[in-house]
Amino acid sequence: MRMISADDVDRALTFPGLVEALRATFRAGVIQPVRHHHTIERPDGSASTLLLMPAWSDFNAAGTSLGGHVGIKVVTVSPDNNAVGKPAVMGLYLLLDGKTGEPQALIDGQRLTQWRTACASALAATYLAREDASRLLVIGAGALCPFLTRAHSAVRPIREIRIWNRTAANAEKAADALSRDGLPATAATDLDAALGWADIVSSATISTDPLVAGAKLRPGTHVDLVGGFTPSMREADDETIRRARVYVDTRAGATKEAGDIVQPLASGVLAADGVVADLFELTRGEKAGRGAADEITLFKSVGAALEDLAAGIAVFRATAA
Repeated sequence: MRMISADDVDRALTFPGLVEALRATFRAGVIQPVRHHHTIERPDGSASTLLLMPAWSDFNAAGTSLGGHVGIKVVTVSPDNNAVGKPAVMGLYLLLDGKTGEPQALIDGQRLTQWRTACASALAATYLAREDASRLLVIGAGALCPFLTRAHSAVRPIREIRIWNRTAANAEKAADALSRDGLPATAATDLDAALGWADIVSSATISTDPLVAGAKLRPGTHVDLVGGFTPSMREADDETIRRARVYVDTRAGATKEAGDIVQPLASGVLAADGVVADLFELTRGEKAGRGAADEITLFKSVGAALEDLAAGIAVFRATAA
């Protein structure tokens, strides 16, 4: 069995390449049972979340495997980790042979998650963001920030990047790191002004209070919501939902787990048929993406085991080569 580190993942993948691998996998489809979602409570009142995400290659009518792999990701999300200088998300990805079940690779799950999450957002942006979108606002200066920045820059002509974070020093630090790598990034201090400036707003936080104010968005903006993964988490307010054409990564996941979708559905702000399409329908051409330059589009991602499997296979094949 191959042991694949975070650095190995970085060497194996490219943002354009993984975007296209995800596009092909959503078109083809895989089997992905509903992920297991468990809360780990502690005596001090804090809690972590344990996620188990299995998926395996689908089979065609002749019984031939379309890829021949089984994968499962084990992830923990511990919001208090920031206090001890560690990432909130930890995990491992186990890739198995689809026929024999033989373990093939154990992959750094944190890095795999960062790559596939950012590239899923970029994949959605190829259908939903204006082709001339050049101003990117990233809300949240955590581990996903540089990945989202690079992924969106791989599919749209991004010329200016602003980073906003509740702790301004963290936004400065993230912007400085991106600038040293040659990306045109600066820290934003006024979130409302930055929302009105951006062509693409990509939010990656675990906030339970909305940060994206729909009233501040200008026509033509694409909103990419990445962070919230439980019904209690919320990154965009009701006005954002009212103004936007809403899309999701998977209907089954987003309508059950994403507070940005679950809460508006429950309150009636978002109609039962208000989700225009998911990534399956977009990549297969069954539903349309952006229809006009002045539309506001919104993509909500909660993550799908399909994305991990596609990324895991891509890493495995690249390291073998």
